[in-house]
Amino acid sequence: MNPTRKLHEIGQRLWIDSITRELLDSGTLERYINECSITGLTSNPTIFDHAIAHSEAYDESIRKLIARGQTGEALLFDLALEDLTRAADLFLPIHQATDGVDGWVSLEVAPQLAYDAAGSVAQAKELHTKARRSNVFIKIPGTAQGTSAIEEAIFAGVPINVTLLFSREQYLAAADAYLRGLERRRAAGLDLRVPSVASLFVSRWDKAIMDKAPASLRNRLGIAIARRTYPAYRDLLDSDRWRRLAQAGARPQRLLWASTGTKDPQASDVLYIQALAAPDTINTMPEETLLAFAKHGEVGSLMPRDGGDAEPLLGEFAQAGIDIDALARELQSEGTKSFGASWNDLMRSLAAKGGALRPAMPRTAPS
Repeated sequence: MNPTRKLHEIGQRLWIDSITRELLDSGTLERYINECSITGLTSNPTIFDHAIAHSEAYDESIRKLIARGQTGEALLFDLALEDLTRAADLFLPIHQATDGVDGWVSLEVAPQLAYDAAGSVAQAKELHTKARRSNVFIKIPGTAQGTSAIEEAIFAGVPINVTLLFSREQYLAAADAYLRGLERRRAAGLDLRVPSVASLFVSRWDKAIMDKAPASLRNRLGIAIARRTYPAYRDLLDSDRWRRLAQAGARPQRLLWASTGTKDPQASDVLYIQALAAPDTINTMPEETLLAFAKHGEVGSLMPRDGGDAEPLLGEFAQAGIDIDALARELQSEGTKSFGASWNDLMRSLAAKGGALRPAMPRTAPS
């Protein structure tokens, strides 16, 4: 059995962390769905920067949208939605067959809104309405301001992918925001089926300390953070607070492993896929990681319900001078800045492309 299928069978869902027009036009995404058990897709500003700015595949759409008067951020979101709605339609049979549990795609609010709760909620509502698809998540970063936005968006009925989470504590804050939004909907007599996922970033931990930790701890911190977070996730699903919501019709906010491509060229290219095998979770991975795992990955031991050796291992990192809490805050801040930089690069590229592709105005004959 294909190793990707084995992960699916143990209860983990595999999503692809990539979107390009070529991926859609070539039929490759559809093939991944059929052959690699891919059941969802994620995107972010960096992915769209690579997809749009460095490809001619979008030029015709850019030309048409400019002719309709679209520029700047509106132009970018229209281009992104063209791709993501096509992907959402490919995943729709999965979405329907699983009664809305799976078959999702994700679109992120503008990175500049990471610390703007009201702006994030307003844009989340606008993008969800504009997508006109039941299986589109709107991504909101799990910053302090973001958690307020998550609660409000869930209360408003917008499905949310909480992004840029780097620790158990950040995950729990996002999960609490999701529960608060659902509890408000229950009090208002509203439908509780407003799905969400919470995305914990993994490999960026190891990249951040690659030259700071002993060789014996190399590429082990991200996995330890994930193993610390997993029991908190399972404990929440076993809590009385969650059971009351579930009995009223709510769906669990699933834990999603993000940033699972290997950053260290000396490490296995499927390191994080094999280490993060866990029921009732999602793993979203870059295309090259998916292909590598499909080719030579193995499904071994599942993640322990209690986190296994996570706490002793994190103690070793503390002894090595790694401040986990401070680094989690730093990584979240750097993540928002990185996405913001990609966004700004893309906006500049679009402006340049737009200028080059804009139809020439007809010259007026002299009177």
